[in-house]
Amino acid sequence: MSNTFSPSLSHRLDSVGEYYFSRKLREIDELRKAGKSIISLGIGSPDMPPHPSVTARLAAESAKATTHGYQSYKGAAELREAFARWYGAKFGVELDPQGEVMPLIGSKEGIMHICMTYLNAGDKVLVPNPGYPTYTSAVNLAGGIPTPYALTAEGGWLPQLEKIDTSGVKMMIINYPHMPTGAVATLEDLARIVDFCRQHSILLLNDNPYGFIRNSNPVSLLQVEGAKQVAMELNSLSKSHNMAGWRVGMLAAAEERITEVLRFKSNMDSGMFLPLQLAAATALELGAEWYESQNEMYYRRERIGKAIFDVLGLEYDDNQAGLFLWGRLPEGVSCYDFCDMLLYEKGIFLTPGGIFGSEGNGYMRLSLCASEEVLNNVPNILK
Repeated sequence: MSNTFSPSLSHRLDSVGEYYFSRKLREIDELRKAGKSIISLGIGSPDMPPHPSVTARLAAESAKATTHGYQSYKGAAELREAFARWYGAKFGVELDPQGEVMPLIGSKEGIMHICMTYLNAGDKVLVPNPGYPTYTSAVNLAGGIPTPYALTAEGGWLPQLEKIDTSGVKMMIINYPHMPTGAVATLEDLARIVDFCRQHSILLLNDNPYGFIRNSNPVSLLQVEGAKQVAMELNSLSKSHNMAGWRVGMLAAAEERITEVLRFKSNMDSGMFLPLQLAAATALELGAEWYESQNEMYYRRERIGKAIFDVLGLEYDDNQAGLFLWGRLPEGVSCYDFCDMLLYEKGIFLTPGGIFGSEGNGYMRLSLCASEEVLNNVPNILK
């Protein structure tokens, strides 16, 4: 007797589909199984390991019998203190490690927690277009209404605040340095956004995981005077410290906000594995030479990436930050068709800009998370 039972799905899933990269990586896997060689330049997952001191700390702490139990929902004191020192050293931002720092199982988790903490059905959230698709998905899952604000090359990929309708808006999400465009916001730009949100009583969230990559002047939203009154900031070790799979992020905000988010988060997990937290604290103590060596590598890769875009006929801004290059296709060329042509005819996967929103149509994104040897081979394949 066959089992035909099929439970109905929650209506909250009506507004979200499977993540684009989940589907595309499965397709690439099938192509490889069929014998096709594929160079994937789509995902922003660093291909280099963390600093040796970080993995050594993880191994040493994991070997102890005392580090395997449940942990504090607020995170280990050593990690909170390390995050606070990091923000002080890198940004000049003073954070109280007892109440203004919350370690997260990756900043992606933080986006969902914040949406679930603050959004009621029908609350509008300003999300960037183009922008990280998870912003829209998290808002939808929490019952809010994603309200895209357009970012354009002509506007420097910054929000045109005077054009934004704030009626019914409860929260605004920004992401600088910006993914996917690589645009950088100055402190003056961020101050204007903070002032805008203060004037309209909008909770502001900045997602800031790319600040130390190909960026000569990392800034934090919390450097803006009075920002903690209306703003929160997410950060992550995934990109800056080559720890994407470790899932270590943080939320920095006023103590009231941290307490509010903890009400939701404490019902969703039982703390992060302590050796991971302690190893992350070690990563946060790395000196300037770590960041310099990483950037030297990414700048070398950037030069090759630009050569790839030149062969493909894509236009690009020379001043981009983060793990990616963002390039404009010739007028009238579909980013999705172009992506499929490269994948099926050349065996190269780049990301179509349209997955990040309508303002990304006509653009392509290239990940710099591949070795120079791999990247150097791409122009030869394309010619």
